[in-house]
Amino acid sequence: MEFLKIIKRRSFINESIYVILNIGLAVALLFIIRATSSLWLAFLLILLSKWRVFAVRPRFWFAHVQADLVSLIVSISFVVFLYVANTNNITDSRVLAVQIILVLFYIGWLVFLKSQSKRVYIVAQASIALFVGTSAIYAMSYGWIASPVVLLMWLVGYATAKHILGSYEEEKHIVQLSLAWGLVLAEIGWLAYHWTIAYQLPIFTNVLLPQVSIIALAVGFVVYKSYDSYYHHQIVRLNDIILPLLFSIGIIIMLVLAFNGVSTTNV
Repeated sequence: MEFLKIIKRRSFINESIYVILNIGLAVALLFIIRATSSLWLAFLLILLSKWRVFAVRPRFWFAHVQADLVSLIVSISFVVFLYVANTNNITDSRVLAVQIILVLFYIGWLVFLKSQSKRVYIVAQASIALFVGTSAIYAMSYGWIASPVVLLMWLVGYATAKHILGSYEEEKHIVQLSLAWGLVLAEIGWLAYHWTIAYQLPIFTNVLLPQVSIIALAVGFVVYKSYDSYYHHQIVRLNDIILPLLFSIGIIIMLVLAFNGVSTTNV
């Protein structure tokens, strides 16, 4: 019994340290952006926080980097959002309020969602990475050429697909299917590059939401439900995908037809 008490005490201490370090990381990133407005210093801190990825033999680095890509996408996107909020011409108190809300969301990701291993949480992790990764790309790429935008969109697609497919047992085509979804997302990214629509949010008024982020998430939802149906039944059953399909098509049609004239457009 004494031994069990020691284990529980150590576990509590370890959990507390884990939570404190993650909160410290989020606050430190906020401080760096506000104090220096430097994306590169914040990116460097994120890379340093990933030291465990490289705390193995070099031959395992590539596999560990791939496994951590979703977390890296979310972390980099968080920094981009902090930076975008910090550079907009609004009052400092509003900037700080927006950034604090972003920090709270990021702490929730680090402390709770990131560590979960059930499939429902893995799908949620990939969905968040898809949404925020796409949003971050288009928040920063208005002055870029098309190639890096398409490449980054492909990377987000590959990472999120591989993250979900890895939760299915005995899946033999993870790489091929991940590459295929990356290609689909790259095509969506190329189209969106030439006509980017972005919306102002009611709370985060200084952070614009790209239309392509919603479209990519809607398409990804249908693709995931189709694969899940095929995995369990060896066929894509209409009953399994009809509601997600109709919902996603409805969202996309509404955005494309009804919400193009009230948006901020960058070409």
